[in-house]
Formats: sequence, structure tokens, C-alpha cells
Amino acid sequence: MRRPRPQPRRLPPTLAPFPRTTRVRIRAPLAKPLVAAQGWSDSEYQCLVLLWNRESQWNPYAENASSGAYGIPQALPGSKMASSGADWRTNPVTQINWGIGYIKGRHGTPCSAWAHSNAVGWY
Repeated sequence: MRRPRPQPRRLPPTLAPFPRTTRVRIRAPLAKPLVAAQGWSDSEYQCLVLLWNRESQWNPYAENASSGAYGIPQALPGSKMASSGADWRTNPVTQINWGIGYIKGRHGTPCSAWAHSNAVGWY
């Protein structure tokens, strides 16, 4: 007798991966008003888009298998983002807020973070 084939595991809609272009089109615009609230220009927003395209492709579930960095900003460890909200594992806005604060504190602006990332491979 043949065994029934196992059904593929389906992720809930909120966890299902989006195609890369959809992720960027949906999530990157969430950051625009948050960038503007820092007094940063559109060019700073563009640097942020480039940076997080490289880091996570704007996937809030992205996890680096070797380092454990997590989320859109690739926080290491990901639990650092809990300072911005208990929903840090799943909420892109919480992750974006945390990432903007990290960039502001460590690099000053997204373009400085992007330049650092280009120079050394991380930010």
C-alpha cells in the first residue's frame, strides 16, 4: 500500500514570503515618512532603500544563517529591536523604526551607513 504524500507546509499569509520586488514596493515606502521625520532628505531615503535592499530585500523575516542577524535592518542580535516594540519579529514598521534609530546613532545618516557598508561590507 502506498503512503499518502505529505502535504507541503503552508505558511500563514503574514509569514508567506513575498517576491523581492513586491517586498521592496510595499515595505520601502513605509520608511519614507520615518526618514522625513528625522529631517533627512530624499537622497537619504534612497541610500536607506539601497542599504536594506542589500541587507534583507526588505524582508522582516530575513535571517542570516551564519550570524543570526534578523529582519529588515539585519539587527544582531534581532532581539535588540524589542526596544522599539514587542512585535519586533513580525512588524516591518517596528523594525524600520529601530533600524533608523540605529543608523542615526551609529552613522548619523543612511548615506553614511551606505558608504560604510560599501567600504567594509557591513554597517
